[in-house]
Amino acid sequence: MAIEGLSINLATTRGSWGFAEAVDGCLTRGITAISPWRDQIAAIGLEEAARIVRLNGLRLTGLCRGGMFPAADAAGRQAAIDDNRRAIDEAAELGADCLVFVVGGLPAGSRDIAVARQMVEDGFQAILPHARASKVPLAIEPLHPMYAADRACVNTLKQALDLAGRLGPDVGVAIDVYHVWWDPDLAEGIARAGRENRIFAHHICDWLVPTRDLLLDRGMMGDGVIDLPGIRRMIEAAGFHGPQEVEIFSAGNWWKKPGAVVLDTVIERFRTVC
Repeated sequence: MAIEGLSINLATTRGSWGFAEAVDGCLTRGITAISPWRDQIAAIGLEEAARIVRLNGLRLTGLCRGGMFPAADAAGRQAAIDDNRRAIDEAAELGADCLVFVVGGLPAGSRDIAVARQMVEDGFQAILPHARASKVPLAIEPLHPMYAADRACVNTLKQALDLAGRLGPDVGVAIDVYHVWWDPDLAEGIARAGRENRIFAHHICDWLVPTRDLLLDRGMMGDGVIDLPGIRRMIEAAGFHGPQEVEIFSAGNWWKKPGAVVLDTVIERFRTVC
């Protein structure tokens, strides 16, 4: 029986499964929506990955990821733009709902976050014509402020929406609870994103207390402190009813478990917690 409303970001099963194994595990359990990472696609080959997607009627709730625009010199910035154009091509070939962006942090040697943010906007402007021609929506994912220096200098939903507003209607946001749950303006931001039709994806996991690794210690839903049902209610009230995409980076726990155990736990928590 198909499980409606659930998507698996394939980072969640990265510890034990590649793309094909993860797809098989999902299909066996009635999950027909996934979100792969570009390195997982590269490992099996874009043509083969696209064949598997089409053969099984899979929905890709996103492709991870584009971004990483800031660089210390013009050559580095151009290399990022070129790579993002390739990411758009991959998303188009796979029929992804959107290409998810982790925009990048400070260039090497820089302390100027305003300049980094301008590099991000300039990078988006450079790839937008290609994205529009390819009919690939772009989803900016604001990351928790702890990542501002090295991963993403766009850190709040408001920042992401302001940027998307300057870029155009085919740019929206991916709302990942891990990154935004703490924001005192979250309800206002979600409502605004709904009014502007910019919610392209909804990612879920949990925030553990204590968190032992700020990147690789995300929790399974229900094991932490995030009000997942409350955030989902806000997102649905804003007009987004797409799948909840489970994305868990967990080097010390879930990546050490068999993929089948991980997926079975995801399904149980999706039904009882989310």
